[in-house]
Amino acid sequence: MKKPLIALLTNNDDDVYCFRLELIQRIIRDGYRILISCPDGPKFKIMEKEGLKRGVDYIYDNPPIDRRGTSVVKDFNLMLHYKKLFENNRPDIVLTYTAKPNVYASIVAHSLKIPVINNVTGLGSVIKKGFLKQRVIMQMFKIAYRKSECIMFQNSTNMELARNLRWIVGKAKLIPGSGVDVERFPVQDYPAGGNGIKGETVIFNYIGRILHDKGVDDYIEAAKRIKKKYPRTEFNMIGFIEPTENHYKEELTELQNQGIINYRGSQNDVRMWIKRAHAIIHPSTYGEGMSNVLLENASSGRPIITTDNAGCRETVDNGNTGFVYHGGDIDELVFEIEKFLSVSNDERKRMGLLGRKKIEQEFSRDKVVDSYMCQIDILLGR
Repeated sequence: MKKPLIALLTNNDDDVYCFRLELIQRIIRDGYRILISCPDGPKFKIMEKEGLKRGVDYIYDNPPIDRRGTSVVKDFNLMLHYKKLFENNRPDIVLTYTAKPNVYASIVAHSLKIPVINNVTGLGSVIKKGFLKQRVIMQMFKIAYRKSECIMFQNSTNMELARNLRWIVGKAKLIPGSGVDVERFPVQDYPAGGNGIKGETVIFNYIGRILHDKGVDDYIEAAKRIKKKYPRTEFNMIGFIEPTENHYKEELTELQNQGIINYRGSQNDVRMWIKRAHAIIHPSTYGEGMSNVLLENASSGRPIITTDNAGCRETVDNGNTGFVYHGGDIDELVFEIEKFLSVSNDERKRMGLLGRKKIEQEFSRDKVVDSYMCQIDILLGR
């Protein structure tokens, strides 16, 4: 008798390796088979080095996802791909992440009577779209989610919105984002630091996609202002530039030549960059599901400066583990950075250690994995 098959669908290999790896390992360890449907990428090679081999430990599928495209033809072809995938493999449960798998894979799975568990990783950017586009997208989510067995929400704001829009018919569970592996992101020794004018250089990181919606323009403007007044500061940007926003390549090159921003490119492992920094700045304009960047930095003992948007504010105890400001308010962002520069380095270190305690208590990835396995076991009668 074959072991039950769990299908995990998402839109990029970063999502698989950085956020779902522990769940995949647990699914296999608990006696299930797993199918991973995700566009190919370098993180699968890293997974193989860590002992998860394609075709041996999991079934692999490379779907034709145009992540940010709006082509009806391409999206219809993606649905046909999922239909063929499910008919050929007959998964017992489908787990979906990110927008297009959440919508199109869910619709197909429902039509084939396959139970679905969705993960809502953030609705902020959808809410900010034009009225007609927003209405179409929201209606598609409603069609996709209403027949799901369970919807996992990463913050209470998104869950409340979904309830108000009557998306939820089955179970809904609030989980602490994707959680963070506290062993992979241990507390790092805190670097020496001055006040931005004298003493050791104070280092700030932005880690994430180089994307307008992530607030990178606010970060750049804040860096320009701070560097004028506090020359002993360093502002880094780490992450890949979205193909739709290639104009940042030229801009970041010029800012680097001026000594304002250091663009470090996309990194397979950000831990060394976290280690040398004093704080993470995450200026997300529209909010997140739950920001993994903030969780990883807090787990490493680094204070946080971020917005009051959903998926960001939950990771901080304002004034204790970092500072929260109103998203999009550059003057307030500069004020919070100056506040951070004004406190002693010992106080910054103390804030980081308090942040680590918060992560251990509220955001361990084990909590997320346990929530999924509990729901999977219930659906399969274990």
